[in-house]
Amino acid sequence: MNHQQEINTLTVFVASDSAGDTGEGVVRAAAVQFSPLTINIRRYTFIQSRLSIDQIVEAAAAIQGMIVFTLVVPELRDYLIELALMRKIVCIDLLGPIIGNLETLLHKKSRHEPGIIHELDENYFKRVEAIEFAVKYDDGQDTSGVLKADIVLVGVSRTSKTPLAMYLANKGFKVANVPLVPELKPPKELFTIPKNKIVGLRIGPDKLNAIRKERLKALGLHGEANYAKVERIEQELGYSAEIMAKLNCVVLDVSNRAVEETASLIQDMFRASHQHLTRN
Repeated sequence: MNHQQEINTLTVFVASDSAGDTGEGVVRAAAVQFSPLTINIRRYTFIQSRLSIDQIVEAAAAIQGMIVFTLVVPELRDYLIELALMRKIVCIDLLGPIIGNLETLLHKKSRHEPGIIHELDENYFKRVEAIEFAVKYDDGQDTSGVLKADIVLVGVSRTSKTPLAMYLANKGFKVANVPLVPELKPPKELFTIPKNKIVGLRIGPDKLNAIRKERLKALGLHGEANYAKVERIEQELGYSAEIMAKLNCVVLDVSNRAVEETASLIQDMFRASHQHLTRN
C-alpha cells in the first residue's frame, strides 16, 4: 500500500463573489476536526472577473493548496472548476450542488445573484446595533447596559464573555457582560433584572490556570503572575459562585466548550424563556 506523507499545514483558499463568510465558516467547522494541525484560510472576496480566478488558482497551485468556493454566477463557477482541474487543484463547490438540487425539486431556476444574503434588510441593521451595544457595554464599562440588554453574561476573567457577547450580537442579541472580581462589588443593576436574562459562566480552575498563563505569555508577561496563580483563581471562582447563587441564574460550564457551542445553548435558553413569557 502506498502511504502518502502526512502534512502538518494546509492552506485553503476561500473564493466568493460576496464576503466569503459562508465559505470560511464551513472550512473552519471542518478544520476543527483536524486540530492541532494548522489549516490556514485565505479569502478572495467579491470576485467578478476571470482575472481574479486566475490569481486564486495560481496562488493555490504554487503551494499545493485547496480551493473552496461559493460562486453563484455560472460562468465564473465553471471557469474556476475547469482551471483547477487543469492545474490538478482540489476544488470544492459548496453552493452548486445545493442550488442544483433545489432547482430540480422546486422546478425553478436560481437567481444566480451574488451577495443576496448580505442585502441591507432589517435583520442586518439589528445585528449592527447589537454589535455596537456589545462593544459599548463590554466588561462592565457602563453598568446601565445591564438594564437594556437581552442577555447579561457574568463570570471571572477569561471565561469568553467578550467573544460570546460578540457572537451573540451577530445573531441579533444585545449582550452586556460583567466581570466578577472579589475586590469589586457587582453592579446593583444585576439584582434588579429578571434572572432568566442572566447567564453565569463557570470554568474549571486547571483550565483557567492554563488559559491565563497563555494570555500572560502573549502579553510578554511572566507566567507566574498573581493573575494566573492557583490560589488567586480559586478565590475568584469561589467568589463568582457565590454571586451566581445570589443571582439564582443559569450557570454554564465553559471549560471544554467552544464559543459557538456555548452561544447555541444560550440562544436556545433565551428563546425558550421568551416563548414561555409570551404564552403567559
